[in-house]
Amino acid sequence: MSFPLPTRDNVAIIFLDLQTEIVKNSRTVPVEQLRVRAAGLAKLAALHGLPAYASSVPPGGEYLADVLEPLAGLQPRPRTETTAFADAGLVELLRAGGRSIFVLSGVASEIVVQRTALDALAAGFSVHVAVDACGGISERTEDAAWRRIVQAGGVTTSTTTLIAELAGDFTTELGGKSLGLMYETLAG
Repeated sequence: MSFPLPTRDNVAIIFLDLQTEIVKNSRTVPVEQLRVRAAGLAKLAALHGLPAYASSVPPGGEYLADVLEPLAGLQPRPRTETTAFADAGLVELLRAGGRSIFVLSGVASEIVVQRTALDALAAGFSVHVAVDACGGISERTEDAAWRRIVQAGGVTTSTTTLIAELAGDFTTELGGKSLGLMYETLAG
């Protein structure tokens, strides 16, 4: 099976429930690593001019500043269901944005990440889940979510892989900055 490769022209990043009261429940990726990897995706979006969206639920607490700060002006969109695709306004923005690949980062992998991935795939989009920028409830249940997403046609990947794929030529200014970002996320 062939999957479309992410490029600066076809990718958008969706952050899911990266809120203080939710992130602290990550059991599969340590919270600090999750922060660094999610922040890396936010910085990648800012560096390459990628559209980025954030979805949140009450009462999840404040959204991670590590994600919002690189994306000046990004306002999390509230929702009350287990999928970001329950937010009709967000789906409208995603369709209007013209991007075909959505990269997902969030907590919990087994809930909002899985449901959003499955709904995006069902709507005809490609989905790449940055597994190191997602936190799950347990390794066993998270693994089941990854298998379900892949069986539905999604791709599991990593922040490092996405940064490298979008970097292009490391000898250019943009490529060099991307390489620096990759090393920054690996150190965290």
